Amino acid sequence: MVVRKDDTQSRFSAKRKDFAMIQTTRIAANSVAEKLFAAEAAIDAAIAAVATLTASMPSAIQDANLGFHVGQEAIMHSMESCAQLVKSRTNMVRTHSALLTAQHSVGLGAVAFNDMNCPPSAELATPQRHLAAVAA
Repeated sequence: MVVRKDDTQSRFSAKRKDFAMIQTTRIAANSVAEKLFAAEAAIDAAIAAVATLTASMPSAIQDANLGFHVGQEAIMHSMESCAQLVKSRTNMVRTHSALLTAQHSVGLGAVAFNDMNCPPSAELATPQRHLAAVAA
C-alpha cells in the first residue's frame, strides 16, 4: 500500500481541526462552569443573608420592647424571600444537572470542572415534600 503525501496531510489537518474544536468547546465549557459556580455561591450567600436578617428581626423587636405584632409583615416578607431563594437554589441544582447532561453530549464527559459535588444527586434536583396541606 502506498500512502500519498496528500493523504497524510489531509489526515493531519483533520486531526488538527478536531483538536481545535475540542479545545474551543472546552474553553466555552470552562467559562460556563465558572459562571455556574459563581451563581451557586451567590444564591447561597443570598440565602444566608436573608436568613440572618429574618432571624434578627424578632430579637430586635424584643430588645426594643415593642409589641408582638410589630414587624410581623416585614418578617413574613423576609421569610417569603428566603423561601423563593431556596426555590432558586433548587432550580440552580437542576441547571447544574442539565449542564452535566450537555457536557456529556458534547464529548466532555470525562472532564472535571473543579466541582467536588458533581453531579448533583437526583434527590437534590427533585426535592421531596415532607409536609402536606390538611383540611381545616
